[in-house]
Amino acid sequence: MFTTKSERSRQTSIMSSGKILMAQPECLIQNDEHGNLLLQTKAVEILNQIDQLVVVVAVVGLYRTGKSYLMNKLAGKTKDEKGFDLGPTVQAKTKGIWMWCVPHPTKADHTLVLLDTEGLGDVEKGDPKNDNWIFSLAVLLSSALVYNSIGIIDNNALQQLHYVTELTEHIKVKSQAEDEDGDETTEFMRFFPSFVWTVRDFTLQLEYEGKPITADEYLDNALKLRAGHGKQVMQFNMPRNCLRNYFPKRKCFVFDCPTSAENMKLMDELSDEKLEPSFVQQATSFCDYIYGEAKTKTMKGGYNMTGRMLGSLAKMYVDAICRGQIPCLENAVVALAQIENSNAIVKAMKFYKECMDSWVAFPTETLEELSDVHGTVEEQAVKIFMGLCFKDEDQKSQLKLMELMQVEYKAICEKNVVESKKACESIIKRIFRPLEENIASGQYTSVGGYERYRNDLNNLISKYRSAEGRGIKDEESLKEYLEKKKSVGQAIMTADQSLTEAQRKEEENRVRMGAMEQERRASEEQRKILKKQMEDQERTFIENMAQLERKMEEDRKNAAKEFEMTLNGKLKEQQELMKQGFDERAKLIEAEISSLKKEKVQNEKSPSPFSVILDTVGQAASMFLPGIIPKMAGVGLSALSRLF
Repeated sequence: MFTTKSERSRQTSIMSSGKILMAQPECLIQNDEHGNLLLQTKAVEILNQIDQLVVVVAVVGLYRTGKSYLMNKLAGKTKDEKGFDLGPTVQAKTKGIWMWCVPHPTKADHTLVLLDTEGLGDVEKGDPKNDNWIFSLAVLLSSALVYNSIGIIDNNALQQLHYVTELTEHIKVKSQAEDEDGDETTEFMRFFPSFVWTVRDFTLQLEYEGKPITADEYLDNALKLRAGHGKQVMQFNMPRNCLRNYFPKRKCFVFDCPTSAENMKLMDELSDEKLEPSFVQQATSFCDYIYGEAKTKTMKGGYNMTGRMLGSLAKMYVDAICRGQIPCLENAVVALAQIENSNAIVKAMKFYKECMDSWVAFPTETLEELSDVHGTVEEQAVKIFMGLCFKDEDQKSQLKLMELMQVEYKAICEKNVVESKKACESIIKRIFRPLEENIASGQYTSVGGYERYRNDLNNLISKYRSAEGRGIKDEESLKEYLEKKKSVGQAIMTADQSLTEAQRKEEENRVRMGAMEQERRASEEQRKILKKQMEDQERTFIENMAQLERKMEEDRKNAAKEFEMTLNGKLKEQQELMKQGFDERAKLIEAEISSLKKEKVQNEKSPSPFSVILDTVGQAASMFLPGIIPKMAGVGLSALSRLF
């Protein structure tokens, strides 16, 4: 339905904390009548406003199984809010993928993004290809995938989940196959979301061989493999193998029937008091689990994602599908890194410019005043960049930021010089006005006039040097003024008949020495400016490298978590296969486990690349930060590495 701009503004807004407020869900990916997938601009614009990290929960399943109800519960939908459409008929309501972004209930710095997908197997559409893409997109975009079904988990239910067996045909991890014989399940494990199976209208007792079991044990039993090698055995094991191999973290919830068949038509309007207490408790347990256990959305490499990154990722995947290509995780990471790193530079520079504009009052009284503000703002700007960038190959983006910030700071320093000289000229004009008036009126042309001129000039110089607001170029400005008065002083001295020849020569020598002293003062002033600029450049490099090292350590830990999860998933699968008597299958996994363990040892023993990066970045940065290379005593750039 068409909405006006003002209505859309009311429906979606941003709070001061940066969290998104959506009054109702929006279509993220539309499925048109021709089966084409269309990314919706408005939904992407909403995601673009979310700089927070996101936890993305997607629900999939056969149509008319109550998927939307679970999403509305997770969103904390109130009676007055229009949530995901439940619909009272057998006709599928959700088309494509709908999105609802809400503040995360338990993670203050996260946004919860809920994705409700159209029902799989819609008889009106009869398009299995579209269903596969919807399922694949749900896997690609989520950090927790909820599969919703009705009844029980039996072979029929698992065979209906055939979409999972076709994921390898719709998702590619690497742009080029590096190892044709390798098991790609290990790669899928590294980025696939956690898997939650929700079974609705469950009427069985949770028992196995006469003993009570948990819902998780119920799922594990349903995923047990069947021995043998025939076609039927392979068909039986295929979906089970995929679920076990692709989703190392699995969870199951069973739900009683929520209400009577008649009331089911009014499910969207019923309060919890009108539903079965057991169902309400089960739904609460499900929500609590998702809130507490669903992880931040990451991409290949363990990089955390913001809402803006999620929007870019969705666009890349949908564009690839529309071009008839298979979405590739590796390509997506590279492309997303380019977008995000460029955005990180823009945001860091925007912060730097705005702060410097508002914090610096020109001209500054001292060099240190401007330098200290620059150092404080620069540290925060680099921190902003580091928080947004990822996979910055060869630190090209960081070097670009360093260069842009140096150019901006240089312009600010030059402005400070210009404003100082303007201020000094104004102060000189005001302070030396009596001197100029006396010269113009001929006050110093009488006998003894030169001594009066010299005394007045010296007094006014002292008054000038004690005046406030001169800035950092006061001595050079004074030097320029005194040079203009040199001929005037000489003329007054020549005209003063009270001076002897010896006195004139002595005075000329004093004037010359005074000019040399003023030149020294101006030169010292300029030397201090250049020295401070060099110190600022060195501080810039040190600050950037310190934050880079912390960023690399954080990335290393995130990658290690991803790696550890994959290794633990393989070990768990091997143990379960051995328990079930599939020793041959367990031995096949051993090769993958050994390879992962070897990779882990190599990563732990390999030296940090930071020292290499330090020298490489230093050499590149020296082009626009010459101050980072100490010239004294033959100290080279590598000496800076001792600072870390």
